[in-house]
Parts: sequence; structure tokens; C-alpha cells
Amino acid sequence: MKPLDDQQTTTRSWFESLRDRICAEFEAIEREAGSDASFVFTPWDRTESDGSEGGGGVRGQMTGQVFEKVGVNVSSVGGTFSPEFAASIPGADEDPSFFATGISLVAHMANPHVPAVHMNTRFLTTTRRWFGGGADLNPTIPNDEDTAAFHARLRAACAAHDPTFYPRFSKWAEEYFWLPHRNVARGVGGIFYDRLEDHFDSHFAFTRDVGEAFLDVFPQIVRRRMNQPFTDEDRTKLLEYRGRYVEFNLLYDRGTLFGLKTGGNIDAILMSLPPVATWS
Repeated sequence: MKPLDDQQTTTRSWFESLRDRICAEFEAIEREAGSDASFVFTPWDRTESDGSEGGGGVRGQMTGQVFEKVGVNVSSVGGTFSPEFAASIPGADEDPSFFATGISLVAHMANPHVPAVHMNTRFLTTTRRWFGGGADLNPTIPNDEDTAAFHARLRAACAAHDPTFYPRFSKWAEEYFWLPHRNVARGVGGIFYDRLEDHFDSHFAFTRDVGEAFLDVFPQIVRRRMNQPFTDEDRTKLLEYRGRYVEFNLLYDRGTLFGLKTGGNIDAILMSLPPVATWS
């Protein structure tokens, strides 16, 4: 992998720092629940098809009392796209070399009243450079208070940068996090954005604020719901709902496709899958 330039180094360092703070907060929630669960961090390296170094990352995963399974990964990879995949990536048709760094998080919760959640932000470099990412809430048992709080916090993060961001990106999330074969939404939405290019400083500042918004609002939702009683029927609903999550991530998710097409670590790519799910 080529040496990193200042923008690539800066974004990678930010994603790593956000990971560390998120993991510390999630471990604190486990302490509050009386659990001693903690993250296990597993580094991995990527090798290009010609044997050259292609970067790598660290897969962080925790199994706890509140978080039945949560993964928080940071990867920084580089190399050359295959010709067929390069044709679908902006700027890669001119030069198939690339660099990508980002954080990816998925949490599957033990209590059906605590929503599962996804958050991802990334910076990708070809002959062009852009940011993308987003966050979305995936409750088994939707709660209007939680949905409103999640959207309000993301709306505030967007409004600090561009009044058009939230209307555009929340609609994009509705369209993106959709299961066409079931004709249903994966969850209650959030925001999704991609290909914010040029204006590195302002788009990087927005991407940081998305991460900060997530770190602010999601732990509040977890603490509000994690001790709420639930029934066997609620648990059955949870396991069935997780099946939709599996279907989306294996059939439609861009991050899963990108990881598989670029030779990423298979355990890190598929950490988004729940520990247990059912189809009835």
C-alpha cells in the first residue's frame, strides 16, 4: 500500500479515536448492568493479489449482558480494484488504485426493547476523494420516543452544516435501508450519505459530527430501555426481526460488497450478522 498523505492519515486517526470512545462507553453500560464484558480487539492484515501489503484493520467485538453482540471495526486498506469493480467506483476507471478508511459499527441487543443500530463513516480515495456513511436505528419493538430522539440528534448534526442535509440524507436512508423482496423498511431510518467530495475540511467536519451525534444519542436510548421487562413473545419477535437484518446485509449492503470485492477480512466484514436469528 502506498504511503498515506495528510488527509488519509488524519481521517484514519479520527476513526480510530471514535472507535476507542464508543467502545469505552459501551463497556461502561455493561458495568452499569453488572457485567464485566469487554471488547476483544483482533488486528488483521490485507495482502494484494500480487503479494504486496494492502493495509488492514482492527476488529473489535464484545458479547455482554446488554450488548448480545456488538462489533466496532476500523479498517484502512489500499491497493488496486479489479477491472470489473473499478467500473462502478468514481474515478477508478482512470486509475484503479484506491485507499479507503472508515469505522463500521453494528450492535445487536439482548433486550427486544433496545433497538439494534448501525453506524458507518468512511473516506475513500481514487483519482477523486469523498466521504460517506450514516446511521440507522433498527428496533424490534419501535418506540416513538427513541425514534424521535435519534432523528432529532442526527437532524441537529446535519443542520450545523447544511440545511438541505437532513431532508436529503434521511430520505436517502429510507430508500437505501429497504428490503425490496419484502417491501418493508429495515428499521425506522436515520441518515445515509455518500460521495461528498471536494471541500475536504467541511465534509470531514460533518462526518465527525455524525460520529459525535451517534455517540451522544445511542447510549441514552440503551440506558433508557435496557432494564425494561420483556416476554418470550418479545424475544421471538427479536430473533425473527434479526432475519431481516441478515437479508439486507447479505443482499444489498454496499459496505459488505466493498469488503468482499477488495479482499477484506471476512470476519470483520460479516461481524454485522447477529449471533442468533430465526426464520419461521
